[in-house]
Amino acid sequence: MRSLLLWTCLCLAPIVAGASQPSNLPRGAEQRGEAAFSFLGFQIYKARLFTQGGQPLDWSQDFGLELTYQRRLSQSDLVEATLREMARMGNALPIRGQLEQCYQPVAPGDSYLAVSDGPDRLTFWRNGIAVCTLTQTDIRTRFMEIFLGEDSRSARFTRALLGQ
Repeated sequence: MRSLLLWTCLCLAPIVAGASQPSNLPRGAEQRGEAAFSFLGFQIYKARLFTQGGQPLDWSQDFGLELTYQRRLSQSDLVEATLREMARMGNALPIRGQLEQCYQPVAPGDSYLAVSDGPDRLTFWRNGIAVCTLTQTDIRTRFMEIFLGEDSRSARFTRALLGQ
């Protein structure tokens, strides 16, 4: 029995290790930072930022941001929260319809990975499957500032994501 347990652990180790970094990141991207976002004492999601070589964020380079949800949220919750935060930061865009195509309800353990491809394109991956691409002038900055901008909801969260 002990040898079976050891064999199982050894066989699964590469799978677990491989799951630690999403496969849909820009070439050369490595984890820079991670943080957990809470609201009223409830953890909503855990986030990880992936930058080129794990270096400090350079807004002119492609990067990825992964959110792994810790609570159930509806599609409407996700869309409305995104639009509200973009508007609060002065980055409102007419993308409601696109977000409704991107977002599906989430349960604990579900993840979304947003990966930039130039300044005007973000591709979203839900649980490792491509679900949509947002194309809009300067979408990389306008969307990602929700989490990484100077005026994000939580300076501590943003600093941790940025690896500061």
